[in-house]
This record gives sequence, structure tokens and C-alpha cells, in this order.
Amino acid sequence: MEHRPAGPIESARANRLWWDASAQEYQDEHGDFLGDADLLWCPEGVREADAQLLGDVRGRSVLEVGCGAAQGARWLVAQGAQVTAFDVSGGQLAQSRVLDARSGVRVDRLVQADAQALPFRDATFDVVLSAFGAVPFVADSAGVMREVARVLRPGGRWVFSVTHPLRWVFADDPGPAGLVVRQPYFDRTPYVEVDDGGSATYVEHHRTLGDRVRELVAAGLVLHDVIEPEWPEEHTREWGQWSPLRGRLMPGTAIFVSAKPA
Repeated sequence: MEHRPAGPIESARANRLWWDASAQEYQDEHGDFLGDADLLWCPEGVREADAQLLGDVRGRSVLEVGCGAAQGARWLVAQGAQVTAFDVSGGQLAQSRVLDARSGVRVDRLVQADAQALPFRDATFDVVLSAFGAVPFVADSAGVMREVARVLRPGGRWVFSVTHPLRWVFADDPGPAGLVVRQPYFDRTPYVEVDDGGSATYVEHHRTLGDRVRELVAAGLVLHDVIEPEWPEEHTREWGQWSPLRGRLMPGTAIFVSAKPA
């Protein structure tokens, strides 16, 4: 692993291949916590059924960005929304069809696409959302904000969750090693994992809280809230770098709630 530049094409290719290869393993490891048809915003356990960040979705046209196996999209279908879901990974979308069959709730409109170039017409959706999907994995996240603003109808809502930018400075370790500063907060050089030949196999891009706000505003969107979920006292599950130890000391997730002006 290293920190080095990684552009849009390299990032998209690396992450598509990574998620294709790990889709089954990811679902096996986290599927019980994610649920087959549930919209989970973050490892802290915030669920849309409780948080209501999207508002009433019944009868509304909804797009999920970076849907993975479409657990969130499936929950939205069950609430009566008209849902389109997309992901860069065909492997993740294949897992979605497995969950369709198991849950009895089907997402009819699944699309394989890159969030930096949405294959949808202007002003198509009432709500766009992303729960840890796409936004941290693309080189041009400002472009994603512009694309979301383009496909949103006036008055539409855009809600997305990402790893809290503060976590960038620490190692991805749920234990004490994850409490030691390793990386400058203002260093936006991507985190890149490479194979033996030096080709990127995984890429993640860092933006500060201020960067995210500026990207939203530049896209013509209005920021209504930034939610930093606290770690629940009763929550003992570790998920990658998320753990009770770290969660009780620092935020692990940032959820941005915004809208397109009516």
C-alpha cells in the first residue's frame, strides 16, 4: 500500500475489480448486520427506518449511488419507492440478485455504472442517496456532486455517508494502533493498494469536511445537516477499522444531508 496519485480511470478500474473479487466475501462477513432489505447508513448502526433522513419515499423516484448488493434499495422498494440502483461492480450486482431471491423483494432497475458519469437524464429523481458507496472511491467527487445535482429534480434530496474525514489521519486498525496519528489531515494524496506489478488494486480518496461542503455548494446544492453518529453504548461489533474503542473517542462516519433548491 502507498499514497500516490490515482486518476478517474485507474480508480474506477481498481475498485471495480476489487469489489468484483470480494463481493461474496463481503456479503458473507457483513450480511447479517446489513440485512437483506435494510438501509444502514453506517457501522455505528444508524438505519433509515429510525433516522428518516430521506423523508417519505412512498411513490417517489429514488436513485441509490454505489448500491453494493442493493440492501438499501430493497428496503426502499418495500417502502413503496420507485427505485433505481447502480454500482460500478458487476460482482456486487450479482450478489443483489441472490438477495432478491432470498428476501422476496426485487430491485427491478439495477445498472452497472460509474458515479462520475451517471447514465440518467436531467431531473429524473426525487431522492438520491449513497451509504458508503462510490463517493470515497472516485477521483472526482466534485463531479459526482454535479452529476447528482443534474439528475435531481428541484427540491430533491441528496444524502450520503462516508468514513469521517478525521479517520484519514489514523491507521485503519480497530485497536490501540488506530489511535495514533499517521497521516496529515490535509494530505489528499489517495490511498492505493497495488499488486506485485505496481498496478492499483484498490483506491480510496480523501476529502476534508470543508472540501465536502465546498463540493456540494459548487454543485448548486444546499447543505442542511452533517451528522456524526455517536457510538452506541451497547454496540460491541467491530467492522474493519470501526470498533467500540475508537468509536467512543472519535467520529467514524459523516452523513451529509443536502437538497437541490426548489
